[in-house]
Amino acid sequence: MNKRSILLAITLAALTSAAQAQTPKQHYNAETKRIATRYAEDKKLCAEESESSARMQCLRDAKSEFNKSNAQAKADYKSSGSAKAEANCADCGRVTSVVEGEKKGEGGAVGMIAGGVAGALLGNQVGSGGGRKLATVAGAAGGAYAGKKVEEHARSSKQWTVNVEFEDGKHNSYTFDQDPGMSKGDPVKRSDGGIVRR
Repeated sequence: MNKRSILLAITLAALTSAAQAQTPKQHYNAETKRIATRYAEDKKLCAEESESSARMQCLRDAKSEFNKSNAQAKADYKSSGSAKAEANCADCGRVTSVVEGEKKGEGGAVGMIAGGVAGALLGNQVGSGGGRKLATVAGAAGGAYAGKKVEEHARSSKQWTVNVEFEDGKHNSYTFDQDPGMSKGDPVKRSDGGIVRR
């Protein structure tokens, strides 16, 4: 065996064991790196040839082997099911922005009743006779509205809107009641009507 065959066998054995725990993309990257390293080593061996014609033929053979190995690695990667899933993940996307805002609270009967009573009491103190009745009704209505708004404000809370652009070109927004801990550029994936980090 010559130096080239021994080195190739050792490199191949080491990379085969490492490749078993890799994703298709990682395997492809490792394979192309291995091919480039082997090509560089082959060129060094070719430089040791004493005759020019033999050196040139060696370099042509090394280049041909390099191109063939790269084409095979690319074909293997493209044919792997995982590579297709990685390339065509319609549920995958990236966060384009995160907007922190305020979620409007809901006003209930308590605020309306309390506001209405307070408004009626104040309205009842204005004017006399028919004017007093009118002021009481107006005060009750205005107080009810004001009470509802006060309760809405008291019940408001923060919310986060995460805008996402998916790999299929679609855009969507997701609202969270707690800080999702996401920022622009984060990779995400659709999950159960929402999104999660990838």
